[in-house]
Amino acid sequence: MSYKDLREFIKVIERKGLLLRVRTEVDPILEITEITDRMCKSPGGGKALFFEKVKGSAFPVVTNLFGSFERMCLSLEVKRLDDVAERIEGLLNQAPPKSLIDKLSLLPKLIEFSKYFPKQVKSAPCQEVIEKENPDLGKFPILKCWPHDGQPGDEGRFITFPMVFTKDPETGRPNCGMYRIHVYDKNTTGMHWHIHKDGARHYDKYTKLGRRMPAAIAVGSDPAVIYASSAPLPEAVDEMVFAGFLRKSPVEMVKCITSDIEVTANSELVIEGYLDPGETRIEGPFGDHTGFYSPAEPYPVFHVTCITHRRDMIYPATIVGKPPMEDCYMGKATERIFLPLIRLDFPEIRDINLPMEGVFHNFAIISIKKSYPGHAKKIISGLWGKGQMMFAKLLIVVDDDVDVQDLSYTAWRVLNNVDWKRDTVFADGPLDALDHSANWPRYGSKMGIDATRKTREEGMMRDWPEEIFMSEEIRKLVDSRWKEYGL
Repeated sequence: MSYKDLREFIKVIERKGLLLRVRTEVDPILEITEITDRMCKSPGGGKALFFEKVKGSAFPVVTNLFGSFERMCLSLEVKRLDDVAERIEGLLNQAPPKSLIDKLSLLPKLIEFSKYFPKQVKSAPCQEVIEKENPDLGKFPILKCWPHDGQPGDEGRFITFPMVFTKDPETGRPNCGMYRIHVYDKNTTGMHWHIHKDGARHYDKYTKLGRRMPAAIAVGSDPAVIYASSAPLPEAVDEMVFAGFLRKSPVEMVKCITSDIEVTANSELVIEGYLDPGETRIEGPFGDHTGFYSPAEPYPVFHVTCITHRRDMIYPATIVGKPPMEDCYMGKATERIFLPLIRLDFPEIRDINLPMEGVFHNFAIISIKKSYPGHAKKIISGLWGKGQMMFAKLLIVVDDDVDVQDLSYTAWRVLNNVDWKRDTVFADGPLDALDHSANWPRYGSKMGIDATRKTREEGMMRDWPEEIFMSEEIRKLVDSRWKEYGL
């Protein structure tokens, strides 16, 4: 059974000893961040934290919910993150039907998938309290995470775990993305969506039409919904359908009070509002997941028209900064879950590793079954043209006998296998908006490294050496006599 809501997940991890309650009053201005950051940096990501008393608010705060591999697996109700990938592979690896019997055999799969479509409801826990006359964000325990967050004159508070719901004005197709929200005052915020994101594309369409854009910000839902809103899905894939697939049951949606935007019914808090075409305001700076402050820049302005929430609301927040942090574990989940989708275009890929130090989009190591000269460079070029892989500043390709999850062994193979002049590829192209190292915003240079074994056709003028391995006979002998050695 899927988690009914956020609080059910909290009960499960607390029962397993994976959550600590902080009963001392804490300040949402910086103090919660420092406590959470220390916990994130403890072995294995530490535990989730439930702050029962938060200065200036009647509502508790929970952080680091997904900040370990164990909690990430629990959130998606799997033993291994690869279990989700295997379910996806099971759906994708269907041979085209050749007969009526083949077509009928696919029906169970199609019927199963149809169960994941969102379900509309008329009443919802997220609308137990409705504040339409004088909505005020000030009563919620919204965090200031880092000392230089925000502009002079505002408190520098940001909603860090939002699920932003929008609709394409042309197709009506819904979208849910995780874009940080800079709180300017009690009913006005920034909307930090990058130009590559679906929400930004929707806003551009509304602006060209000269129309006001409705939107809603939900905070706190069941874990599958929270994760799905952060996932790098193709534009045509509804995040709530994907969440239904992850949780194996449909996501219940409810219509907003002041617009036709639908939000997750089990949310803790919903902030309804609109964005006027062309209206911007300086948003940021913000201590981001790169470990550096992202700059203050103009972004669209979100005006609050209504706030709804549960009576006993729990406010979830995530802290980002120098890795490892909670979002690193969400990124590793994405690495495992989306591998089957990458293999659709590149079946020769065996595995991929997005090291935490690369903060998702800077660095990827890929192992392939190499079949021809230049194969690795083909993969490098192909991945730079594939969705959010276009942001990768460094791609390293190795042979399929390299375990890319073993960084020490992988580094040894790479550093021994590469001739830097022959095996490196440079290209200019789009970069993530948070990349501060490039000369121009969102555009710069990236590098690919072919660390596979080289052939004569690739310019190798001598035979590739044999890697050292002990004979299997001696390995078995030593295994059988290990205790005799007294080691």
